[in-house]
Amino acid sequence: MDIIRTGLGITKTIKNVTRAKEILSIFARNGFDEFIIKSGLNTKIPGFVLPQKRIDTALSDEAYGGDDWWKSIGYRLRKSFEELGPSFIKLGQLLATREDLFPATFIEQMKFLQNKAMPIDFSESKKIIEKELGKDLNDVFESFNSEAIGVASIGVVYQAVLKGGQSVVVKVRRPGIAKIIKNDFDILDFLISQMDKVSADFRLLGTARILEELRKNINLELNFLLEGNNCEKLKKNLERLDKKKVFVIPNVYREFSTEKILVLEYLNGQHFNELKSIEELSESTQKNLLSSVNIFIHTLLVDGFFHADLHGGNFLLLEDGKIGIIDFGLMGTLSQKNRANLAAILYALISNNYENLVYEFLDVADFDKIPNDEALIRDIRDGLSPYVGLSIQETNVTELVSMLMRTLTKHHLYLPREWLVIFRAIMTLDGVGKSIGLDLNIFNIIHDEIDEIMKDLLSKNNATEELMWISRDAINTLRVLPRHIRWFLKEASKKKYALEINLNGHEKPLYSINQGLVFLGHSVLSSVLLLCGVLFIADKNISTASHIPTISWVFWSISLFIFLRGLWLQRMN
Repeated sequence: MDIIRTGLGITKTIKNVTRAKEILSIFARNGFDEFIIKSGLNTKIPGFVLPQKRIDTALSDEAYGGDDWWKSIGYRLRKSFEELGPSFIKLGQLLATREDLFPATFIEQMKFLQNKAMPIDFSESKKIIEKELGKDLNDVFESFNSEAIGVASIGVVYQAVLKGGQSVVVKVRRPGIAKIIKNDFDILDFLISQMDKVSADFRLLGTARILEELRKNINLELNFLLEGNNCEKLKKNLERLDKKKVFVIPNVYREFSTEKILVLEYLNGQHFNELKSIEELSESTQKNLLSSVNIFIHTLLVDGFFHADLHGGNFLLLEDGKIGIIDFGLMGTLSQKNRANLAAILYALISNNYENLVYEFLDVADFDKIPNDEALIRDIRDGLSPYVGLSIQETNVTELVSMLMRTLTKHHLYLPREWLVIFRAIMTLDGVGKSIGLDLNIFNIIHDEIDEIMKDLLSKNNATEELMWISRDAINTLRVLPRHIRWFLKEASKKKYALEINLNGHEKPLYSINQGLVFLGHSVLSSVLLLCGVLFIADKNISTASHIPTISWVFWSISLFIFLRGLWLQRMN
């Protein structure tokens, strides 16, 4: 019966038990069998049998990382993710961005997954395109290159030419990927919940939070129409800011785009991660790149809508020296309040104001219990001390931001998704510059722009808008307040204005206190009756028990009865 109940329970949690067995088998073969046994997962999946390890760790110390435990774990996970397919490769790619949680050797292993997506047969892509457009491929495209120019875990990208002569890229969603991802994430939810139950260290990593973040991101990336909207919105914002026309954002061909396919203008250029050094860039291109970073910082802090994945593969050096941007699946958004918080955080970093920095983080972070702010300030101060006295040009932005995020995690503070996206974007931009020997000086740009940014955030228009929303909320509150007061008084009158206090979550301690008070009351009454019996013999010469007055025996008997009753009530409850 236990096996039947387990089977029914697991089926309610995850729909594809066969896939769950496959996932556990692959993890076990790559050295995670001990984790599986410790968590009891091998007993929770009906019919699952632990397979033999694929690689003997004793013979593979170098591959597994030797004495480096995190490199060993990273290697095993990477091998597992490569076998398990798109959902897990995407998870590994996200883990590669979590320098705040994991050491460099683990991150290095996860980065190997960034180019591990498998291509799909062109015939499958053709079927999807023709089904989505309701037309034959030759009716829409003058030519279509069947060799993919880009392969990702969600989609595959081809180059083509429309009937009108426009050169385009066609992004096609992998067949069945939405269902695969949903099934895999249901299974991952279950596996991680089981690991959280048996390992406090695993729970502190916040893996469940990471998984939830990835689920949100990947669900957005599945809909290519959203990516098209992001592209058009960013293009419109940059046209307003980019006075020198440094940026080139591709046009979206909406008439040929759906949820599963996206057709964009083809940008002919060289990816920045293909450049060897800054010598390959002309002086005007270097200026354009610096201008583009200034504009990015402006979109981040003032507009609150920005490209959140600006790595070297998404930056293009175009033939005319301008900067092209592609891949708009992952965008960041910040409310006006969060933009003000971010500006304050960056200003506190630049001015080495540790207290303000901590309080700004506390204002935006999630935490289960209020942390020790003094200890947090001390750890932040110790972490930032190596950077004190350095010029902004000498500061390693990536190391500094990683240190801050690790310190917050140490104190069980978790930044919401949009904040992780921001700091990741800043570190990525810094990395792009370092990869080609160009010092972008992110903090130097922020330092130069911060006054202007603060003026924008505190401008008359923004203040008027904020006042308008405050006024609207106040008016709404004043409108509903009399109604709620009337309802409250009506309900209170039914109970003759009696006050009922509900203390949810404190029932057990309060019940224990109540039982203790009941026993104490019985004990006090028993003691009083015992004393009363003694008072009746206080002035008598008692030599035997028969000389004790009957009234004393009565009091003592009642005293004993009350005391025993108190003990009985205590034991019964």
